[in-house]
Amino acid sequence: MKGTPLTEDTYDYICRLFPAEDDFLRNLNRDAEAAEIPPIHISPEQLAFLQVFLRSIGARRVLEIGSLAGYSAIGMARALPEDGMVICLELEPQSVQFIRRKAEEAGLSHKIRVIQGDAAESLRNLGAEAPFDFVFIDADKPQYKVYMELSYPLVRQGGVIAGDNALAWGKISQESIEEPDVRGMQVFNRALAEHPGMQACLVPVGDGMAMGVKL
Repeated sequence: MKGTPLTEDTYDYICRLFPAEDDFLRNLNRDAEAAEIPPIHISPEQLAFLQVFLRSIGARRVLEIGSLAGYSAIGMARALPEDGMVICLELEPQSVQFIRRKAEEAGLSHKIRVIQGDAAESLRNLGAEAPFDFVFIDADKPQYKVYMELSYPLVRQGGVIAGDNALAWGKISQESIEEPDVRGMQVFNRALAEHPGMQACLVPVGDGMAMGVKL
């Protein structure tokens, strides 16, 4: 059996019964759009999945590569203990200031730290912050494999690296496609699946999350 198709009614049922998005996050999206920050973020059911997952592994330290408006960072920080920390790597200065403001409004400024700059360069300088329990990649797709390779040494044994948009908007199986974002996700998925130091899977929630646990 290939699984149950996700109809609109089923999707509404999931989001209604297992909510992770609240008024604060909905307002965050509206404020981001008003600030001319693209309101792009993980879906509500993906956030619920991540929150359950983070609690299940007892995560305390999370690294997010690509944070945009801070939707997923705030959602993940809520699932961490009071001494937990989400470190966000974000390129755009406007987004960095927006995330910091929203983290303060959410009462989470003590659990969210934003580093502005090129993600690959930041990853090369994060050794002192390691080890991380979870790394979440949701940035420029052609660089996913690079981010995974740079993150791997920063993750503890038993920790997890995950990449969003693993289904590439339904195009992931199109081998002849030339779209850079889709090709980037295909390269990342294969690299994660074949990595000798990880056991991986692809979870078809939202646009898909490819996840690998460090052996």
